Amino acid sequence: MSLYSGLKNLLIGRSLPTSAHAEERLSRAAGLAVLSSDALSSVAYATEEILLVLVMAGSGALSLSQPIAIAIIALLAIVILSYRQTIKAYPQGGGSYIVARENLGLVPGLVAGASLMIDYILTVTVSISAGTAALTSAVPALQPYTVELCLLFIFLVMLANLRGLRESGNLFMLPTYTFVVSVFILIGLGFLKQATGYVAPDYPQAPVTESLGLFFVLKAFSAGCTALTGVEAISDGVMAFKPPEWKNARSTLLAMGAILGTMFLGITYLAHSYHIMPEEGQTVVSQLGRQILGDSNPAYYFIQIATLLILLLAANTSFADFPRLCYFIARDGFLPRQLSLLGDRLVYSNGIILLSLCAGFLIIVFQGQTNAVIPLYAVGVFTSFTLSQAGMVRHWLNERTAGWRSSAIINGLGAVVTTVVLITIVLTKFLLGAWMVVIAIPLVVYLFLSIRRHYRYVARRLSIEGLPPRSYIPRPKVEVVTHPAVVLVGQLHQGTIEALDYARLIADEIVAVHVDTGSTDHASLQQRWQQLESDIPLVILDSPYRSLAEPLLKFIQDYEAEHPGIFSTIIIPGFVTRNWWEGFLHNQTSIFLRLGLRSKRSRVVTTVRYYL
Repeated sequence: MSLYSGLKNLLIGRSLPTSAHAEERLSRAAGLAVLSSDALSSVAYATEEILLVLVMAGSGALSLSQPIAIAIIALLAIVILSYRQTIKAYPQGGGSYIVARENLGLVPGLVAGASLMIDYILTVTVSISAGTAALTSAVPALQPYTVELCLLFIFLVMLANLRGLRESGNLFMLPTYTFVVSVFILIGLGFLKQATGYVAPDYPQAPVTESLGLFFVLKAFSAGCTALTGVEAISDGVMAFKPPEWKNARSTLLAMGAILGTMFLGITYLAHSYHIMPEEGQTVVSQLGRQILGDSNPAYYFIQIATLLILLLAANTSFADFPRLCYFIARDGFLPRQLSLLGDRLVYSNGIILLSLCAGFLIIVFQGQTNAVIPLYAVGVFTSFTLSQAGMVRHWLNERTAGWRSSAIINGLGAVVTTVVLITIVLTKFLLGAWMVVIAIPLVVYLFLSIRRHYRYVARRLSIEGLPPRSYIPRPKVEVVTHPAVVLVGQLHQGTIEALDYARLIADEIVAVHVDTGSTDHASLQQRWQQLESDIPLVILDSPYRSLAEPLLKFIQDYEAEHPGIFSTIIIPGFVTRNWWEGFLHNQTSIFLRLGLRSKRSRVVTTVRYYL
């Protein structure tokens, strides 16, 4: 085993066969931990975001936090009911991208997909930043190392997710439920202390920098709507649950809504009752813990650690859903195809790594400051909310199945409410940074369309559709083989045909090899092969671990051993893109195969290039 393989097995575990995919599903309890941690963790900062806005109108305005919280809870209930309808209609998984594309068209679908991708990246950035803030609130000496700590936490969460869905679920269940229990205990003790006569100190005087008006209240409301981020994750990840998937997803979504609503309302009420005012270097939950439990109480530090862990795990919602969203978009040809491939542990590893890199970049840009990223946060999620719910209205109007009227009304109400909230968020946060997301979404959609345009061009250039059958005289079997050749076949296209033609010129024995990672139709491939390349035998190798290199290298090693003392040529078909950057949109299989063949001491390796 190489050093790389040993280190990889140590960090993320041994490869899992494709047959183990069903075993990697989540129970309801694990699903709540993996797919709801983002939404549940928002209680650690959503109330604070409301107070940060209200305090600009003076300490007297802080009492408005309660009616604003009630309005947000009503919005949460509408969104939860709407997504329960979506899960019922799309039992195989009905994320905003799929629902919007199927019912509203290509461009709305891509807008929903781009919005969600941006939201998932921001979710990791915000949750990691907020989790680190909880840690530095308890240990102020760590504040100078905020960025380094954020990057470390992203790396650790990335590793946990690369180990597989079930393993990450088991790993994150305890911290998630510890946080939920600790918040309920904090709320309960807060009510008890208040009921037994405790009188909180008055609000300190705050300078008035903005006047109190409707627009100002809407600004505070939009800030608190960060509590709803992550609500759509369960509908995106229906197929991550054990059977019956859609029923387990609906039940988990309802439980998540009830827990989130209760915690958010409780924290907001206590923040008002205990006259909590936003403070530099101290989160609202930290201030509540100090007042209710005391600075030196170990329970205070326990709550801070639980908050830190759940905020770090909130990033896990994105790590579970972002790669799955990228898979759907890449499958449709709008993202690099590498994002549609399952990794060693039956997760979309490339999507996990891409998410980590993007979030790490934002951490460095914004220096790990939660409040700097929050204004960017809710635009993407409410855009996807709106398009998903509007798509569901069109779905019910088209399908007209039993109960379609009530379902359409629920989703229609969700679409109207989320549209109003989206407009409010854009208007109130535009100058604070939301303009970046407003600009980024169409840019990402343009990127999607450019990628698909490239793939379509490549498909046209490589296509063998309409190519007439080619008849070859069967190659005579020579008594003494002097120059054998192995042609590696990924797909049967123009580049492959040229590589086979080259093999005929130089070799007296040829074998073609294809690796099936689980998506090859053997009968169809063999039939087309007999029409075009009947004089060369095609060997199809099964790869239960979805690896191309390992079975190919083993076959070549055995083939060369059968022909000792002579030079065997390994021929790798490849195509050259028009622009260098387009190469990143394709698997660099030939590069890895050449490196592997060099390590196996294969003597002659030839690349036959097809220029696009």
